Amino acid sequence: MDPISVALLAALAGGAGGELGRQAWAGLTTLVRRPFTRGQDESSQAPAVSSGETELVRLQESPGDTARAQALSTALAVRAAVDTGFSADLLQWHEQAKLVRTGDGDVHNTISGGTQHGPVLQGRDFSGLSFNTAPPPTAPEGETRSSQG
Repeated sequence: MDPISVALLAALAGGAGGELGRQAWAGLTTLVRRPFTRGQDESSQAPAVSSGETELVRLQESPGDTARAQALSTALAVRAAVDTGFSADLLQWHEQAKLVRTGDGDVHNTISGGTQHGPVLQGRDFSGLSFNTAPPPTAPEGETRSSQG
């Protein structure tokens, strides 16, 4: 299972996403607080693994702390690796939580400072772009263009 996004965890802990975000956070809290099920052989000596509850509470106390969000993401990934039931439920929770609009990836573009010369591209995550624009118009013969900048 892929790790849960640090940005998603921090955003949900901070209350992003409105009511759906609160429900997603409550769902994760319930999931983390469930007892471990370590597979078929319950008597085997499994390594000591955090349930994730401590990390969840710490992140809730300080939602903007990316180190705490990373600690929770790591704890969830480790627990999912040793608890197959938790892993399946965490995957299902993650698919639903990714649908919550947390503001992660929002784009806010501003153009200011007067006249813009040339094309302006606004957006996010561009790659492999090339621009083919016509050169600026030339001044008629005998006139000179003044440079304003």
